[in-house]
Amino acid sequence: MELPLSQLSEQLISFEREHHLTDNDLALGSQLSVERIHNIKSGEATPTQEELQLLKKFMNSKTKA
Repeated sequence: MELPLSQLSEQLISFEREHHLTDNDLALGSQLSVERIHNIKSGEATPTQEELQLLKKFMNSKTKA
């Protein structure tokens, strides 16, 4: 998931729409704070490698479900 920040934001937004999730759901599932999710989606913050892995793990779990 080594994407430019704008692509990551678009991917997160699309994922939420596709799975009918809110930022709260994404935060809970990825173990990140809602504020951190907002900052990543808005481009105000660059996620760490650990955060990327947490997001990827959660998104993969929902995709397989």
